[in-house]
Amino acid sequence: MYLFKAYKYLRLYVTYVLCFASQCLMAYDGALMQDSIATAQTDNIEKKGGISALLKSFNEIDTTYIEPQHYNYTVMLQNTTTYEMYHLRSKEGMAVTFAPKPTVKVGPYIGWRWVFLGYTFDISRLSSGKNKKELDFSIYSSHVGIDLYYRKTGDDYLIRYIKDGNWRIRPKNLAFDGIEVAIKGFNVYYIFNHKKFSYPAAFSQSTIQKKSCGSPLVGIGYANHSLSLDYNKLHDIIADIAEKNKVTIDTGLMFNHVKYVDYSLSGGYAYNYVFARNCLLSASMSLAIAYKRALGERPENDSQLLDFKFSNFNLDAIGRFGFVYNNMNWYCGASAIIKAYNYNKPQFSTNNIFGYLNIYIGVNFGKMRKYKKKNK
Repeated sequence: MYLFKAYKYLRLYVTYVLCFASQCLMAYDGALMQDSIATAQTDNIEKKGGISALLKSFNEIDTTYIEPQHYNYTVMLQNTTTYEMYHLRSKEGMAVTFAPKPTVKVGPYIGWRWVFLGYTFDISRLSSGKNKKELDFSIYSSHVGIDLYYRKTGDDYLIRYIKDGNWRIRPKNLAFDGIEVAIKGFNVYYIFNHKKFSYPAAFSQSTIQKKSCGSPLVGIGYANHSLSLDYNKLHDIIADIAEKNKVTIDTGLMFNHVKYVDYSLSGGYAYNYVFARNCLLSASMSLAIAYKRALGERPENDSQLLDFKFSNFNLDAIGRFGFVYNNMNWYCGASAIIKAYNYNKPQFSTNNIFGYLNIYIGVNFGKMRKYKKKNK
């Protein structure tokens, strides 16, 4: 049913575009259209405002369920805590888990309609993790959501867990600066029940969900992963911890650098629960069938680098959760986004999880003209 609705909207938009193009050609040639059906369609567009009507129809909502934004601008103060974990596992069963301490950032944001821009600075480690870089950009409309991201880790990883056969240990605050991870990519998703369900109400505070409602969603994604590991440093640390010079790492983890790309097609469901006036709880979960293609190198003899290439399908996941209080004049709340990437082959596998916890408070200003008139 939802696919039929999406097809119906697409067919309607194509019809509008074709009719508008026909109208332009008529004006140029000075001729009148003879086809009565096409003329009726063109007249209908003229009455509704042409292109502006098309844009309005694309953002059409049911105001029984969603209250649209009344203001043009917003300012917001946000605290962001970032969590991250990287798990490496070899074909012989050797497993190592790396994770830095959570990063805590604070910064101001300013928004216009759908777009938020701002800057946050790290208040937990001003002197460490100098190589760390992070950029996130999101746009949420009634139909479509877009997430762009880029992350490069610093030199502040800790070894959280080591396993080799029956030997296991969980070190405390064991620093390791021999791993570097970079991820960049995007996610685009389409919301089917966009007239009644509002993603912006939960994650960009630009609308208010008035009644509880949910929606299926589908999406596509792309991610580029890069992982560098200093095998010699890792070997020395494990040997020192075990107090055995005979402890070794199997060749599955003897690599300098691995890169892989991730193409995904996802599907899921999101729900906004309005439990009190202006109060919203939101949750969404999507599973993605991801095709991964990778290229890496293992440090053998300098004259004979043994490259391994592989591609496969895996499951990735993304979850979003939020709480919002929004009375249109001001708002506050918290949101969490968790992403999990899995890359599994018999000779080598990685699991990467990273997430954000945002706590924010903001004020809207610059009321739109049409809402000023209503108040008079």
